[in-house]
Amino acid sequence: MIIVTGGAGFIGSAVVWALNRRGVDDILVVDRLHSGDKWKNLSALKFYDYLDKEDFIDRLEAGQFASSVDAIIHLGACSSTTERDADYLIENNYRYTCRLADWWEFESRQRNKDIRFIYASSAATYGGGEHGYVDDERRIHDLRPLNMYGYSKHIFDLYANKRGLLKNIVGLKYFNVFGPNEEHKGDMRSVVSKVFARARDEGTISLFKSSHPGYGDGEQKRDFVYVKDAVEMTLFFLENHSAGGLYNVGTGTANTWNSLAAALFGALGKSAHIDYVDMPAELAGKYQYFTQADTGKIRAAGCKHTCMSLEESVKDYVQGYLLTGKYLGDE
Repeated sequence: MIIVTGGAGFIGSAVVWALNRRGVDDILVVDRLHSGDKWKNLSALKFYDYLDKEDFIDRLEAGQFASSVDAIIHLGACSSTTERDADYLIENNYRYTCRLADWWEFESRQRNKDIRFIYASSAATYGGGEHGYVDDERRIHDLRPLNMYGYSKHIFDLYANKRGLLKNIVGLKYFNVFGPNEEHKGDMRSVVSKVFARARDEGTISLFKSSHPGYGDGEQKRDFVYVKDAVEMTLFFLENHSAGGLYNVGTGTANTWNSLAAALFGALGKSAHIDYVDMPAELAGKYQYFTQADTGKIRAAGCKHTCMSLEESVKDYVQGYLLTGKYLGDE
């Protein structure tokens, strides 16, 4: 059995979708659905069972799943970069992951079970990028995340490294992932999702002005990676047990927000019209002007997956999902 925490969420449901396409449905989905529409991400997918995240961790630590787990793909977390409740982030993102890792260590080492453990770290751990974007465990003490979300991910990386767990488990530093099944994320969903309706209906969108002298308006750069590519790189580690450590999940290419906007308007068959607006005060000093995954390590591990171009991925997202209202699995 494969356990996917955050399995009703954005990347998590995409992982379940990709496993289904491989013929795998012996999957335990773990999440917390609340009262929103996140459940819709699961409606077309196949899995063995669903458990609330608190019910699951209690059952796991009580030994209920000891003989049946082949892998844990831990993607569940609060991913809000503007969340201010540090205690909540520590408990939800850090402590919960520690509990899973401690269970994995006991089952794997004390009982000599080969259980794959893959967890979501984040490119937010790199902070402003002053130390680059190299996924090297020897350099993680130098990193300074810009927000509490990034820090909550960073301290588990530190914990796993200090305990020697990164020799056998995999932490994935996802860059700017976008694509189908993210609608429930509200303000935390991608810019493509947030501006799509206005681009379709009014033929214009808004992007942040730049307050950095090295970047023009809309020329800030990010490594935008399509969720279908992100899950292929994720599942590479499920299928290859020899790799351990921290790995970047990105395209290795930085694109501007203006290029992303052009791809969106191109997918809609419209000319690009962009309004540049002031950056909100709460983002001042916490905004990444440039991100680009160093993909040398994941390639050296044997992952040969080729990511879609920005234009191809935005077109697939817009025409296959945003315009049709489909979810992954509805194809």
